[in-house]
Amino acid sequence: MKLTYTREEIEAEHEYATPHIECGVKLHGGFSEDGTYVSPRTRNRWQAINNWQRHLKDRGAEIVEATGDLLTEPNFPNIAQQVWLLKNGIEQGFWNSLTVTGLIEARGKALADVTAPDFQKIIVEDISETSLAHMNKGLLRAHGWDEGGDDTDTGGHDVMWFAVRDLVFGKDKYPIPEPPASIGREKKEREMERIPPEYEGLISFLMNLLMIEVRAERAFDFYEKVLGNEEVFTDRRKEAAHATVLVNRIRQDESVHVAWLLSAISEFRSFTIKTVSGEEVNGAEILDPVWGRMVYWHAVEMHETNRPINTELVKKTILATENGEAIFEQFEALAAA
Repeated sequence: MKLTYTREEIEAEHEYATPHIECGVKLHGGFSEDGTYVSPRTRNRWQAINNWQRHLKDRGAEIVEATGDLLTEPNFPNIAQQVWLLKNGIEQGFWNSLTVTGLIEARGKALADVTAPDFQKIIVEDISETSLAHMNKGLLRAHGWDEGGDDTDTGGHDVMWFAVRDLVFGKDKYPIPEPPASIGREKKEREMERIPPEYEGLISFLMNLLMIEVRAERAFDFYEKVLGNEEVFTDRRKEAAHATVLVNRIRQDESVHVAWLLSAISEFRSFTIKTVSGEEVNGAEILDPVWGRMVYWHAVEMHETNRPINTELVKKTILATENGEAIFEQFEALAAA
């Protein structure tokens, strides 16, 4: 079982039969001879990640749980509420949501410039055959390029989200909104003081990124079901159906991100860590308490903070329209849908 790869192997592309072009823009990935969409830089990346995870299991190590089941709070607005707003001509919120998603994806390109510290220095066991050892050998750079595009004229997920938006709304229908400064958990103090700060920073970053990817999985479902609803975008049903296809391609691309992040975090958790005090402890002892807090923030705390703000904003928008009171009453009634 192959467990070590070069940067060139991790970043290698398939030989596409047809390029990926949408709205006149060249995008990453491509199509096989039979027309199947193939994600970018996955010629060897999936094999590598699957092998590392198999190696983890062969050692008897657990894979960290990171699925949508962790997200206990409902999305706001929910699918039924969003469809109701669109049916009543209240569209800018959905436009903003798609646009902000693309703008945040564009920030992800910064991952390509991240250099991970050498984890072998704080891990007792040999890590040469792990994803932890391959972060600087293509994993971080490929992830960043997937999100925000590489240094060529080929677009990544940022451009793909803008294409989704433009398919159903047309171009430049509303002003570009300001995205939030951050969509991750920001810690105010150190939480893993038994390891040097540069290692804590990277592990915390990876856990944050993993939970953002988990949240993205639910967002894909939301967008696909709204776009696929026959009662909205009635004059652009063909375009809306294709926009759903584009969302599904992004969803496919993102699955490799979830997989490698799960692998790296689970590896750290399974190894023996050399602490700054000279002790040797199991990685789970260091990681698990912080992972628990990370999950709770993304699953609960973030929603508790944002929901009142978002609810008030939506209410204000609805009430400013004709028949706003009646529209808002039905919007509220759909909260449990």
